[in-house]
Parts: sequence; structure tokens; C-alpha cells
Amino acid sequence: MSSLIKQKIQRMLVVDDEYFNYEILKAALASKFDLSYADSGKSCLASAVAEAPDIILLDVCMPGLDGYDTCRLLKHTPETKNIPIVMISGLESPQEQQAGFDAGCDAYVVKPFSVAVLLEQINKIV
Repeated sequence: MSSLIKQKIQRMLVVDDEYFNYEILKAALASKFDLSYADSGKSCLASAVAEAPDIILLDVCMPGLDGYDTCRLLKHTPETKNIPIVMISGLESPQEQQAGFDAGCDAYVVKPFSVAVLLEQINKIV
């Protein structure tokens, strides 16, 4: 018998209204995470409550519930309040980033980003 214990692959929920962005992240991160997809803040909330992921990558600019509101709702819901959230956005001003942290995110990554930078932020909080 091997003494090595298989490491559990962490579950990541990617929330973005553009499926193409999920495809890019899936290609880059599938070897490290078990990825699932939600196309809106509302579907993110339903998915996260039904089967809590280990981390959420959350786009800021989405129709309906934007990333800030989705983050606030996740952080104020008992079943999801402890899930780390990385906000991903093309909005790079200090005010926008602060709005993300004020909403409760654990990290904020500005698009375009390198996978190495994203993984560095993820590894800090997971």
C-alpha cells in the first residue's frame, strides 16, 4: 500500500456572465481545482448554498446582482459567509478595489491578470 494520501482537489466556483472567461480560467486552473460555473450573482448564491465551494472567483461587472452585491450577500449568509472570495475585475481604481474589500472579498485581482498572480492571491487565502 502506498503511504501517500491523495490530496483533495479544492472546489472553485467561477462566477462570470461571460462564459468565455470561465473557459479561460478552466483551461488554466483545471489541474489544481475542480471548477464549476455560475453565470450570475443569483445563480452563484443558489449554487454556493446548495454545495459550498472552497473558494469563489467573482466577476464584479455583471447584470442584475453585480459582484459587490453578490459578495455582500454571500458574506451575510450563514452557509456561505466563510467561503473565501476573490473578486476579478477590469475596474482597477483604488476606490473600486476598496469597494470590493468593503463588500467582503478576501482578494481583488485586476484584469488582465496572469495565472501566476491569480494563484498567488488564491494561495494566500485558501
